[in-house]
Amino acid sequence: MSNAYEGDPVYERFRFLVNAPALFNAVTTAVELGVFRHLQEHRRASFEQLHAATGIPAHQLRVLLQGVCSTGLLTRTDGHYANSAVAADLLATDAPDSWSHILVGWKEVYYPAFSHMTRALRAGTNTALADHPGDEPTLYQRLSRNPELEAVFHRAMSAFTLRSVDALVERDEFAAVQHLLDIGGGDGTTSAEFARRHPGLRATVLDMPSVSRLAGDGVAAELADRVRLHPGDIFEDAFPPGADAVLFSHVLEIFAEEQIIALLTKAYDALPAGGQVFVYGFNVSDDETEGIFSARLGLYFNVLASGRGMAYPAKDYEQWLRRVGFTEVRTVGGLPYEHGLTLGTKA
Repeated sequence: MSNAYEGDPVYERFRFLVNAPALFNAVTTAVELGVFRHLQEHRRASFEQLHAATGIPAHQLRVLLQGVCSTGLLTRTDGHYANSAVAADLLATDAPDSWSHILVGWKEVYYPAFSHMTRALRAGTNTALADHPGDEPTLYQRLSRNPELEAVFHRAMSAFTLRSVDALVERDEFAAVQHLLDIGGGDGTTSAEFARRHPGLRATVLDMPSVSRLAGDGVAAELADRVRLHPGDIFEDAFPPGADAVLFSHVLEIFAEEQIIALLTKAYDALPAGGQVFVYGFNVSDDETEGIFSARLGLYFNVLASGRGMAYPAKDYEQWLRRVGFTEVRTVGGLPYEHGLTLGTKA
């Protein structure tokens, strides 16, 4: 029987989608086994050479390579395998911004949770959090009980940040900032990039104590004089004083409206007149129908991370900033990976 949808791009996406969970894990397994790195170092390799390099049984390697080749990330010519240009760029190194870190983080933390999706959405809470020991209400708090997994998670977060951060730190709006308060700034990756690009800027990173400890070695070694780690709770503790700009990078989207308003109010109160607030993160389209990265993120928040939040449209952030009292509110859209930057000024 002929397929009425043949050639329909939605149908083609559907065909890939229904196979994507297995193929995602195949690609990530190839990362963990060093397949892409081996091929990058040797340009190409036979099956026998990959068998020796990976050490997994021949039949299982055959199945794995078939799966990865089907994605186009590996090619096979005359019995020899090679990286595609995309694989060579994104997966074949251990650089801090490598997608290899991102995939491992998503495999270990994000994607196991999605089997809970129906249950979580029906319950209206992040039921997948039960897979992580503890009684805290968010994944970020519970990860502090598992330092090894917490390190994997933040390595993935840092790598993804580095993939998009250039478009943020190079904005002219930051040229006059002297002291940036980075709320929920994780391991300091974003603040460190600001410090490198803007010699006159110093930053204070407010995040949980376990995350600050995780960040300490890397930031302290190079930029301790300009990037200060301030352990604390972004809701319970006062924001450190003295900043002329507050940055929420990939933070507000985790929470519900009332929590976002509370954090923006704390930022407003901490800033001097003329101080600026910057909200950077994923923005779904205004009609909430476009944005694959944004859609995945919202589902992850509600199933696992916090039980609320989403990649809000920029108009929501603009409304909240005005409600708190900020003026000159606007959004810079079209940044990499569906990102936007919404900013306002304290009158």
